[in-house]
Amino acid sequence: MTIIDEAPVLSAPANLRGLGGIAIEGGVLRHGMAIRTDDLALVTEGVADELVAGGLTVIVDLRSNDEVAITGRGPLGTRPVAYHHIALMADVGASMPAVDREWRFTHEAMGESYVAMTETAAPALVTALNVIAYAPGATAFHCAAGRDRTGVLAAVLLLALGASDDDIVADYARTAPNMPGIMRRTRGVMGPLLARLGVDEEAMQRSLPDGPMDVSMRIMLGTLRDRHGDPLAPLRAAGLSDDTIARLRAKAIAA
Repeated sequence: MTIIDEAPVLSAPANLRGLGGIAIEGGVLRHGMAIRTDDLALVTEGVADELVAGGLTVIVDLRSNDEVAITGRGPLGTRPVAYHHIALMADVGASMPAVDREWRFTHEAMGESYVAMTETAAPALVTALNVIAYAPGATAFHCAAGRDRTGVLAAVLLLALGASDDDIVADYARTAPNMPGIMRRTRGVMGPLLARLGVDEEAMQRSLPDGPMDVSMRIMLGTLRDRHGDPLAPLRAAGLSDDTIARLRAKAIAA
C-alpha cells in the first residue's frame, strides 16, 4: 500500500559519507566498511550502480514502515545487495520531540530525543551493529535525512569502535551544511507523512533552529554517560556482546 500517488523523484544523496578515517581504538577506521546516508530508496539508477561498484553489499534501512511503503527499496532493490529493514521508530512522529503536543525543533530537544531513541530502540540498534559486524563488504545505513536515526546508529557504532566523543560529534555535525539539500530531496516523502501528524512542513522548516548542530549529539553522549556511566549500557542490556564489539573493531582495522 502506498501513501502518495506520485512516484518520488530520484536523485543523488545529499548527505552520504563514509566513516573511514575516524580515529578508533587500535588505529583508524578503514574506508569501505560503513557508510551513512540519507534515503537510499531515492537514488538514481546511476548512483545505485556506482555504490555497488564501490563495494556496497548490505543496506540497513532505519525508516518507519510508512516511509518504506511510499518508496519501497528503489533502484537498489534490483541490485545484488542484502537488505535489512530495522525501523528505529514505529512512525516518524515517534522520533520527533514534542511537549504538550507541540513539536519542539531545538537542538536541545533533538538531543533529548536521541537519548530516548538509544534507550527505547536499543534492541534494534544491537541488531544493526551485528549486521555491520558480519557484513562481507561495505554496509550503508540510512533513514530519510541521514541525520537523526542515522546519526544515532553512527554514534553507537563509533562508540563501540572506541572513537572519542569529539570525533563522534564532529561526524554528526558534518550534516549541517547538507540540510537544505536534504529538505529538498525528502520533501515528496516527508510532506505527506508530516501532514498526517498535523505538522505543516513549511512551518516546520521555518522553525528549525540555527546555530551549531553539535549541541544535539553532545547532549546525547553526555546524558547517556551521566545516566548509565557507559553510554553503550542500554545496548549491552539489550544483547550487545563483547564478541560483537571485538568483531566490529577487527573489521574496522583490517586492511
